[in-house]
Amino acid sequence: MKIVIIGAGVAGCAAYLELRKHIPQISSITIYEAYDTDKDTIAEQREHGPTHSSTLLVGGGLAVAPNGLGVLQRLDEGLLRDVTRGGYVTSHSNLKDKNGNVLMRIEPNSDSQGDSARPASHMHAVACSRHSLWRCLRSRIPNEHIVNKMVTDITANADGRNFVRFVDGSDPVEADLVIGADGVHSTAKRALFPESPEDPYQPNYEGLVGIGGFVSTADVKEFVEKGSMNFVFGGSGFFGYFFSESCSSNSHRDSPFHISEPGESLAWWSTYEIKECPDRKSIDIQDVLCQLRKRHAGWNDPVVQRILESATVRNMYPTWTSPELPTWECEGVVLLGDAAHALPPTSGQGVSQALEDCEAFVLFLAHQIDKRTEDQSSTEKATLKQAINRAAKKYVTLRQPRVKEILKVAQKMQNSKRSMGVIQEYTMYTFMKIFGVPQASKPLWVSPNIVTGLFPSLVAKPTRKVIEYNIADEVAKVLVAEG
Repeated sequence: MKIVIIGAGVAGCAAYLELRKHIPQISSITIYEAYDTDKDTIAEQREHGPTHSSTLLVGGGLAVAPNGLGVLQRLDEGLLRDVTRGGYVTSHSNLKDKNGNVLMRIEPNSDSQGDSARPASHMHAVACSRHSLWRCLRSRIPNEHIVNKMVTDITANADGRNFVRFVDGSDPVEADLVIGADGVHSTAKRALFPESPEDPYQPNYEGLVGIGGFVSTADVKEFVEKGSMNFVFGGSGFFGYFFSESCSSNSHRDSPFHISEPGESLAWWSTYEIKECPDRKSIDIQDVLCQLRKRHAGWNDPVVQRILESATVRNMYPTWTSPELPTWECEGVVLLGDAAHALPPTSGQGVSQALEDCEAFVLFLAHQIDKRTEDQSSTEKATLKQAINRAAKKYVTLRQPRVKEILKVAQKMQNSKRSMGVIQEYTMYTFMKIFGVPQASKPLWVSPNIVTGLFPSLVAKPTRKVIEYNIADEVAKVLVAEG
């Protein structure tokens, strides 16, 4: 079987590793990526050359939730350790007002507010840079299996192999399976709707942009609680920050079950409303930085103010989402990750859902391939195309409802990042206080263990439903049900 993967980001690399693990007999897997994805690309190339966004060392903080970490654990225990070691374990989220007062605390692994450093019965989340996560995946893929070529179009062929064509006019490549892991502006997606002259499901610009980066923890460490992910809301936008690495001497820094002492890096990001999508090539970075400081000038959260003093801005990231697609597969072309469902950053599940996609599809495919091998003597033996299509349809049927449910919640949360009037702003604060009011008036950094919500179980329950999900178990249930 010959497989082509379009895109060498997190989803593309994860799909490659899942395929190699679960279907080792595959004869050929090639990843085609338009930009440089050398894990050792030097800093000057990252800043000035056409490199893949995952190679960037700035502006790319993210969190891998426990459900995503579970995928990594099942894939490779060593991979999970490397990802955890390259980031920082967070056990809870603090939602704050612009003055730094904690309005709500969400601690999914506990109904009580105990010692956040204790080992938990479930994995916590890992916060890290996108580059750190990507590099852990990319370093496990041989360089010769990634080809730097831009794909121009893909033809899904019902009667045989699919065709992949390239911008440089080189000879097309045939493949039994084409996996589109090429992001929200996916080229592979067009193969699913060949009857339309233009893309009928173009990405949506959500009217929000984000900027961010990393600063030293030297001036902020005393104000940031260990194990916390912090979200600060205000009428002029949104601000977030978290430790992005553990102390190098901590003995448990590669364990997602333990909260470590923080290292020397703090990730931050600011999200705010811009009606028209900016042209990233022509933005004035210094003006963006000035506007950032002006926008948060009246915010009294001490961490926000210290970040603003030393922050640098190198890029701007518009928020794009995908409209709901009727299907994620067609005749051996299958979409994974953002190519199928680009979620708003507020979901906190973008990467984790991409990882779930990869594991689910490959497990279904491995089952169909094994079943086909077992039926070799049968006159009703399925063709390879039929086996791929059956796996793809089961993948879509299982995954679409879950992603849709996560999207609904994320869209509601996303509105809190838009500009709002004073009444709307303080109404939002009041709502948060009702569900997670601190038991003392002091800010969290003064006494970190005093916060208990009025309805902690009610707040944590929806989060638990998402993060305790085991995609491998769900695939197994489907396969058992079908006999």
